[in-house]
Amino acid sequence: MPNEHQPAVVIPTIHAVAGPTRKRRGEAAEAAFLARALALGLHASTPWGDSDRYDILIDHGDGFWRIQVKCTIRYGEARYRVKNGGSNQQPYSPDEIDFIAACIVPLDVWYIIPIEAAGTRKGLRFYPHRTGNGTLEKYREAWCLLACPPKARGWKDIPVRCRRPNLPTRCAVCPNR
Repeated sequence: MPNEHQPAVVIPTIHAVAGPTRKRRGEAAEAAFLARALALGLHASTPWGDSDRYDILIDHGDGFWRIQVKCTIRYGEARYRVKNGGSNQQPYSPDEIDFIAACIVPLDVWYIIPIEAAGTRKGLRFYPHRTGNGTLEKYREAWCLLACPPKARGWKDIPVRCRRPNLPTRCAVCPNR
């Protein structure tokens, strides 16, 4: 909760228009991710071209996190789903990326998932309508994970202390929750 010495964080929303192709929706999701990350005080960069397995780099102070941005608009079987992999159908590995940032577009909900939590599954399933359902729900709005260098993390990738206490939303892994 902000006080008189700490201004409230205002997170801008951008209305990136995407064409009918998945590529265009992905580009719009990357723009939305950048807007959110920068509003939260994270330092972000985009690599030149689209040949790498990651879309965005986040400077955490001791290096960079490689982020693969995904989005979905499809709801079916009581869940949303994104692929954990690119066009080659192979799941992402810790050698290629550090996090998957998945946006549930109709709800404007983000999941910041360490690649280790994604594992070797080819698809990641999200249940934002059901409380506590699904192994990835703890990464809902977990933007603070991007502010932590690896040595600041605790057991199972949970920060020892909250790195972004001024965020308006607490992530499910936050020690201040």
